[in-house]
Amino acid sequence: MPRHPDALIDPIENVLGVVADCLEHEQALAIWESALDRRLITLPELRRLPYRGRARNLCDSASPFHGSGLESFVPPRLVWLRLPIVPQVWIVGHRVDFLIGDRLVLQIDGGTHVGAQRDSDIRHDAQLLLLGYHVIRVGYDQVVNRWHEVQDLVMRAVAQGLHLMR
Repeated sequence: MPRHPDALIDPIENVLGVVADCLEHEQALAIWESALDRRLITLPELRRLPYRGRARNLCDSASPFHGSGLESFVPPRLVWLRLPIVPQVWIVGHRVDFLIGDRLVLQIDGGTHVGAQRDSDIRHDAQLLLLGYHVIRVGYDQVVNRWHEVQDLVMRAVAQGLHLMR
């Protein structure tokens, strides 16, 4: 996007283009989806821009429905399961980060999940369990640095059929 030569700040469209060129796909996708989530730009606006190469690939895979950049990592990492993975589903009056299949809930806690937020999460988990859902709750460090642990939990739950309606 054109910018005045004296401008000190680039428009979001240009920043996202640079991000696409400079970061790995997964990291760039997290930033693009965070921009969408914060409504700094819309997906239709992004898709109308003449991006090419890596930026065009990000346009094709970006979604405005992930609640945080961290959540952007999950669907591409679990796509091989060939199960529906739906982000930001409302169940019992609260959003869950991901619904896998019919009944498996994957919740990802960032640094804000303390105090009152943590208490609310615990109450909601109990409501979900009473309705027949199965909840896997993981933290930031597990998703970023120990993904194999998260994947193992999800694979074991799927193997036991916990993602299915009974």
